[in-house]
Amino acid sequence: MGESSRIAGPDGLRTDARRNRGRILVAARAVFAEHGIDAPMATVARRAGVGVATLYRHFPTRDVLVRAAFAEQMKTCAGTLTEALADPDPWQGFQRLIETVCELQREERGFPAAFLAAFPDSTVQHARAREQAERDLMTLVRRAQAAGALRADFHPSDLTVALLAHCGLVTALPHDRAASRRLVAYLLQSFRTEAAHGPLPPPSALSLGSVPLATDSSPGR
Repeated sequence: MGESSRIAGPDGLRTDARRNRGRILVAARAVFAEHGIDAPMATVARRAGVGVATLYRHFPTRDVLVRAAFAEQMKTCAGTLTEALADPDPWQGFQRLIETVCELQREERGFPAAFLAAFPDSTVQHARAREQAERDLMTLVRRAQAAGALRADFHPSDLTVALLAHCGLVTALPHDRAASRRLVAYLLQSFRTEAAHGPLPPPSALSLGSVPLATDSSPGR
């Protein structure tokens, strides 16, 4: 082992350990995109070219690995929520939040499931962060409703339903930006107090016959 591999950096990790950690995170995002966040940890280790023991030294649980793999995306979501609360126009803040999360869903195929899954938080810090995000979202919703822009019967759980719908679309059509943008516009318009507020983005080139529906691979079908 070279001398440089034994030198610890500012994060306390040796160069080789930091390299392994980076490879694991890259592999995790690829594996989660292809097989979902429930994919075997051994599959991630194999894709990263490291042993399972090495993976677990860096990420002792699946939850820790998932959070680390999508830490930047989660940070972006948190920052967007903070900016939305600071926006003097609560509807604009609400709209930007949904568009940002959906953009991240489209860009990183493994992120939708990670964002929507309810992982058991292993630390008080993570639990508090989740609770604060929920309170902030409720505050944003109430402000937009008080301004008369967001329909009065909107519930925060409706946002989860909307993101699940968009998640399904980007999973089936990961490269169709037009379909994604149009669905997001439809969802946002349905949330507004005034229906059909503003024009929709251009339609997708998708035709009904080209939709990749689930297939039945059972014998005789």
